[in-house]
Amino acid sequence: MMRDRQLLSGLLLILAFVSLQKLCYCDDQTVLYESFDEPFEGRWIVSKNGDYEGVWKHAKSEGHDDYGLLVSEKARKYGIVKELDEPLNLKDGTVVLQYEVRFQEGLECGGAYLKYLRPQDAGWTAEGFNSESPYSIMFGPDKCGATNKVHFILKHKNPKSGEYVEHHLKFPPSVPHDKLSHVYTAILKPDNQVSILVDGEEKKKANLLSGEDFEPALIPDKTIPDPEDKKPEDWDERAKIPDPNAVKPDDWDEDAPMEIEDEEAEKPEGWLDDEPEEVDDPEATKPEDWDDEEDGMWEAPKIDNPKCETAPGCGEWKRPMKKNPAYKGKWSAPLIDNPAYKGIWKPRDIPNPDYFELDRPDYEPIAAIGIEIWTMQDGILFDNMLIAKDEKVAETYRQTTWKPKFDVEKEKQKAEEEAAGSADGLKSYQKVVFDLLNKVADISFLSAYKSKITELIEKAEEQPNLTIGVLVSIVIVFFSLFIKLIFGGKKAAATVEKKKPEVGESSKSEDEAEKTEETAAPRKRQPRRDN
Repeated sequence: MMRDRQLLSGLLLILAFVSLQKLCYCDDQTVLYESFDEPFEGRWIVSKNGDYEGVWKHAKSEGHDDYGLLVSEKARKYGIVKELDEPLNLKDGTVVLQYEVRFQEGLECGGAYLKYLRPQDAGWTAEGFNSESPYSIMFGPDKCGATNKVHFILKHKNPKSGEYVEHHLKFPPSVPHDKLSHVYTAILKPDNQVSILVDGEEKKKANLLSGEDFEPALIPDKTIPDPEDKKPEDWDERAKIPDPNAVKPDDWDEDAPMEIEDEEAEKPEGWLDDEPEEVDDPEATKPEDWDDEEDGMWEAPKIDNPKCETAPGCGEWKRPMKKNPAYKGKWSAPLIDNPAYKGIWKPRDIPNPDYFELDRPDYEPIAAIGIEIWTMQDGILFDNMLIAKDEKVAETYRQTTWKPKFDVEKEKQKAEEEAAGSADGLKSYQKVVFDLLNKVADISFLSAYKSKITELIEKAEEQPNLTIGVLVSIVIVFFSLFIKLIFGGKKAAATVEKKKPEVGESSKSEDEAEKTEETAAPRKRQPRRDN
């Protein structure tokens, strides 16, 4: 009997161990794992700050039996915290931050990033958690308007000034634009390298100490402009000045008009002087509900005079305008080199009092995970949050928790697209095009164009019939950039300079253009109906 009990107890222990392993893959390399298989109450603390009214829910991911932490309402602020058993020192070795998020209703404007918070002695409480609660790292997707990025922000203390500065990753990857589950991973290594993975694929690799990768640079410049240095009053920054010895020529007529009537022009034969350009529509009839007292006297709408279609013109003939050979515009003295020119002034450089050197970032410990977001979207589902000390652990979680869900969602999406493609042939290739364009937008040397490319992609997603137009627009952007890289901007600038009008020409030409437009396009009268 005793032996049977021992066997039963041993079996129960084995089953418990296996269940625990299945639930959290517990090992000494896993600092924290949150699967949300069970309700989050008791493990997570919802902020009681009055600004955070969004309601968190424990809910299933659409199409799965897997649970997550759900953003349930639109246009709300959300705040929630989970504390670690003990603070994690980021200086000890490799640290992996990973979690899944799914935008079940899509994402037009909102964030889904995590904040990895410093210990509470830095001045925050779980119930008072808000946007000011101090963090070490902020990581995750954020998309709204021109913003479309997977943030990675390191908040680092300057040892000289004592100030905490946010250092943002330059040229971060874009956020996937679909409604599928995606897994985001940040890997911090002892050699100061940080890698950003989306769905297990490395999208960005950077050096934390490099000014090329982070803005502002973690290590400040050795010198800074002297804030006390002032530009001398007699400092002349004008490279060119009007020639003081130049005199306006006697034959320069500033009042001559830009255009004059062409005296050599003759009225075309067959011109119908007595015929108006527009006549009443003979087929128009007064509406039955038209009330002359209430609506005014009814007038038939105008149509183009059919007699004018075969004639060279109708109405009063006027001589056309031609360029005035005597026109010179406003006279101004030619420019000459400024003999007093000293160049563009800038303050002298002085040693930066806040400069410091370091071999590794002086990371602040992580004591909690916080979600503090404002979003216009609902249906954002967080799941499978992980902090680990080994990349292989993160890979295991991706393969066992994220990949099966993603494959199911991908197949469902594919089936829906194929079904929709039978009604609209464009959709079968649009997804491929959008995915490719989003990858292109992440290329670092195209950073100046990223917001424009992203805006075009978003318009095409909303209006599928614009796909071809978007492709043409982006090709034009690439071609323009290619021309600039090969030939530079000097030739184009010179061409523009040649065409630049004289002083006073612009306003005159605009006035003339307005007059011409009024003459060329007479306004059609419509039946009047005053309310």
